[in-house]
Amino acid sequence: MPSRPLPTRDGVGPSCVALPPGPWPTLIDFLVQRFPAITRDTWVERIRDGSVVDEDGLAQTLQSPYAPRTRVFYYRSLDNEPRIPFEEHILFQDDHLLVVDKPHFLPVTPVGKYVQESLLVRLKRRLKLDDLAPLHRIDRETAGLVLFSVDPRTRGIYHALFSERRITKHYEAIVPALDHALPERRLSRIVPGDHFMCMKEVPGTPNSETRFEVLEQREDWTRLRLSPITGRRHQLRVHCAAMGLPIRNDAIYPVLQAEAEPDFDRPLQLLAAHIGFVDPLTQQTRDFASVRTLAPR
Repeated sequence: MPSRPLPTRDGVGPSCVALPPGPWPTLIDFLVQRFPAITRDTWVERIRDGSVVDEDGLAQTLQSPYAPRTRVFYYRSLDNEPRIPFEEHILFQDDHLLVVDKPHFLPVTPVGKYVQESLLVRLKRRLKLDDLAPLHRIDRETAGLVLFSVDPRTRGIYHALFSERRITKHYEAIVPALDHALPERRLSRIVPGDHFMCMKEVPGTPNSETRFEVLEQREDWTRLRLSPITGRRHQLRVHCAAMGLPIRNDAIYPVLQAEAEPDFDRPLQLLAAHIGFVDPLTQQTRDFASVRTLAPR
């Protein structure tokens, strides 16, 4: 059974949905109910142009009966997708590894209202690398370094750098001016918060650790180096906010703000500035630094 019965198209790989038991007479009835943000007319168009197939790669029709406990594949696309007016920079590329300097506001992978305007899809289109896959993620709001695997055959070797903590990462952040001593590190337990977008600290055995260093101190702001030892979601943002030093322009911590269109003049002042490791294939020391800088405002 092929795992990807549809090829990559315009940088976008096929999405997959499993069909649970249910009362839907036809596949399109299920799809319309399962994805309420997508109109029936859109599904009709996708089916008619052969963009919805079953596990064997057979194109579905408007009359295809619902088949529970199987899977269908389709191309995800969005009408009027907003353009992110910033460009990524490729810092390094060989047959196995790609290192990219991501701008603020651009998600690493397709999510929500961003498909073509994601770093992965942009790179697949630009480099014609259908098997490209991120080795780790940074937030859409965060700028800086992201590593990608080029060759699926060596992907696990590079993934192990992260899972075994054999990689050094340093971030920079702009926070309020210090009015108290900065601890060298923070250890805490981070779990999902009350809103799906948020994480929070709770009592209990620590599962997160960040180390801190002051790089620059001004009258109304401080530039910090943040070195995460663990990789919890939103870890740096949670730790800074918990210390009374929320990262400038953070719309989630310490208080979640109402969703709004991105303000391109006020990026989150957080940068994945440096990544270092010993390449597991060549045994060479790799050190990469972002060419971007933060702009306190």
